[in-house]
Amino acid sequence: MNIKKRRKTLDIIVFVFILFAAFMFLLPTVLTIANSFMTSNEISANYGAMFSNMTESKKVFISKDVNLKFIPDKVTFEQYKAVLIQNSDYLMKFWNSVMLTVPITVFQMIVAILTSYGFSRYPNKFKGIIFFSYLILMIMPYQVTLVPNFLVAEKFNMLDTRRAIILPAIFSPFSIFLLTKVMKRIPISYVEAAKLDGAGELKILTKIYIPLCKGAIVSIAMLVFVDYWNMVEQPIVLMKESALHPLSVFLSQINTEDVGLAFAVGVVYMIPTVLMFLYGEDYLVEGITYSGGIKG
Repeated sequence: MNIKKRRKTLDIIVFVFILFAAFMFLLPTVLTIANSFMTSNEISANYGAMFSNMTESKKVFISKDVNLKFIPDKVTFEQYKAVLIQNSDYLMKFWNSVMLTVPITVFQMIVAILTSYGFSRYPNKFKGIIFFSYLILMIMPYQVTLVPNFLVAEKFNMLDTRRAIILPAIFSPFSIFLLTKVMKRIPISYVEAAKLDGAGELKILTKIYIPLCKGAIVSIAMLVFVDYWNMVEQPIVLMKESALHPLSVFLSQINTEDVGLAFAVGVVYMIPTVLMFLYGEDYLVEGITYSGGIKG
């Protein structure tokens, strides 16, 4: 009886902790959405003194002058009107984000599928060394490779172009490492049976490996998309022209005058990732637990 009470008490504690953690994670999102429907005057009243006592070197944050509100006094769409209609610069930056993230995700997954298939299928005495090198590159912070990428982009006259970001990102080791681990778990008997039926390498890849790894492929693609959708350092370093900057760079450079617009821009910025996760939720869970229900 005491054991049951202890378990029940422990379950309640865990539930309360999870509920609190979920609330803390959702708090910024709810606050952003709620404040995006406030008028400029209300936002100025709540956050106008967020940055004060400004000097040339720093901004001092005064928390007592900030009023966090979750319910607008008057619901308005003026912030969204300014973002989506009155100023095309925000939509252009959103388009820049799309033009960077989508090609990176698509081509990185193509490279990852082909490379992972090679790692999992073909024996080679150098395969272990190459794969270990990928592992080292994966755990290495991307800030370490940012300077070499800049030098290479400068050498090939790719600065201030999307190619300077897209080309290095296509060959990222992250997706290759994860997908190789999944493909290695596909039973070799599937391949042998396909070969007996006269299937070639392309058919084995497209009819066996890709379908069985579909969950992992989609989940990895989602993680890649979110990672590059939120990138900030690469565009700032490799693109001096602000017209080419994605929306993530704007959000990282919020100042006092842009707080109202930043809430609306933040909501617009979240839409693609939210829709993607709503669509691919099942694939993400499947990819995390185990791709395609493969059993050795």
